[in-house]
Amino acid sequence: MDQVKQGTDALFILLGAIMVLAMHAGFAFLELGTVRKKNQVNALVKILVDFSISTVVYFFVGYTVAYGVDFFSGAETLAAKNGYELVKFFFLLTFAAAIPAIVSGGIAERARFGPQLLATAVIVGAIYPLFEGVVWGGKFGVQGWIKDVAGAEFHDFAGSVVVHAVGGWIGLAAVLLLGARANRYRKDGAMSAHPPSSIPFLALGAWILAVGWFGFNVMSAQTIDKISGLVAVNSLMAMVGGTLVAVLMGRNDPGFAYNGPLAGLVAVCAGSDLMHPAGALVVGGIAGAIFVKLFTLTQNKWKIDDVLGVWPLHGLCGAWGGIACGIFGQKALGGLGGVTFGAQLLGTAMGVAWALAGGFAVYGVIKATMGLRLTQEEEFEGADLSIHKIGSTPDREVSW
Repeated sequence: MDQVKQGTDALFILLGAIMVLAMHAGFAFLELGTVRKKNQVNALVKILVDFSISTVVYFFVGYTVAYGVDFFSGAETLAAKNGYELVKFFFLLTFAAAIPAIVSGGIAERARFGPQLLATAVIVGAIYPLFEGVVWGGKFGVQGWIKDVAGAEFHDFAGSVVVHAVGGWIGLAAVLLLGARANRYRKDGAMSAHPPSSIPFLALGAWILAVGWFGFNVMSAQTIDKISGLVAVNSLMAMVGGTLVAVLMGRNDPGFAYNGPLAGLVAVCAGSDLMHPAGALVVGGIAGAIFVKLFTLTQNKWKIDDVLGVWPLHGLCGAWGGIACGIFGQKALGGLGGVTFGAQLLGTAMGVAWALAGGFAVYGVIKATMGLRLTQEEEFEGADLSIHKIGSTPDREVSW
C-alpha cells in the first residue's frame, strides 16, 4: 500500500506540473495577442527560453535555496519513492518560472533579449526562492515570528503572494526602469493607443491559463490524500466573479473580459483551501474591479507603460488575495479559520517589499552595466526582426 501511495502521489503532482507547464503557453499567447504584430515572435520565444533558463537555474540553485534539497546524488537515490522529490521539483519549478513570464508581459516590445535572460537567472536562482523558502520552506524562522506577532502563520496555499504578487511587483520595478515604449506618451499629453494585434490569440492565452490554473491551485496539495474539491470550486467561483465584474466595469471590452478571470484566479490562490465559495466569488469580483480600475489609471493617468498590466493583474490582485485570505478565510465569514488578518497583511507586505527591492536591484544593475532597452531603430523595426530576424508571417512579408 505504501508503494501504491507513493506512485499515486508522484502521478498526482506530475499531472499538476504538466498542467502548470501548459500555462506557460497561455502566458505566451496572451502576450502575443496583446503586443503589436512586429513583436509577436519575440513574445513566443521569450516565454520558452525564460522557462528553459529557469529550469536549469532552479534545478541547480533555486530549489536548494528554497528548501535545502539538492540533486547531487546518483539516479538510484533520485528515483527513490517513485521519484516523488523530482516531480515535486518539476511542479514547483513551473511556479518559479511564472515569475519571468509575468515580468515579460510588462516589459514587452522594448526590452533587450540577453539582459532579460540574465535577470531571469538571478530572479529564479535567488530573489524568488528566498521568499518562497520563507513562506513554504520555513526558512529563517520568519513564519514563527509572524505567528508570535499576529496569532497565526502567513497562509498562502497556492501563491497569490509568493508567485503572483512577487512577480507583479518585480515587473513594476522593471517597467519603471525601462520606461515607456516609443511614442506611447507624447510631450503634448497625447497618447498613442498601441492596440492589441490579435484578440483571438489574447483570448486563447487567457483560456489556456484559466484551465491550467486548476492544476496550479488544486495540485498545490502536493499529495493525493490532501486533495480538496473546495479548492477547485473556489477557483471556479473566483474566476467567474472576476470575469463578470471586469466585463461590467470594462464595458464589454474583450481585453478586460479575458483578464478578469485571471484577476480572480490570482486573488483566490492564497485562500482557496479555506474560503466558502460565496467568499471566493466576492474575492474574485473585487479582483476584477481592481484590474480594470488600476489598469486604466496606470496606462492613462499615471503613464506607466505596463503592456499587459502585470502590476495590477498579478501585483495588486495577488496582494489583495493575500489579504483577502485573512478576511474570507475566517469562520465568521464561512471559512475554515486558522488565519488572521494581521498575519496576512504582514506576510503580504513583506512579499511586496522584497519583490520591489529585488526588482529594482536586479534590473537596476543590469540597466547600469549592460543596458535594458532596444535602440530606437530596433524598437521601431520591432523585436521580431531586430532580435530574431523573422516576422510572425514571413510568407506575407517577403519582397518579390
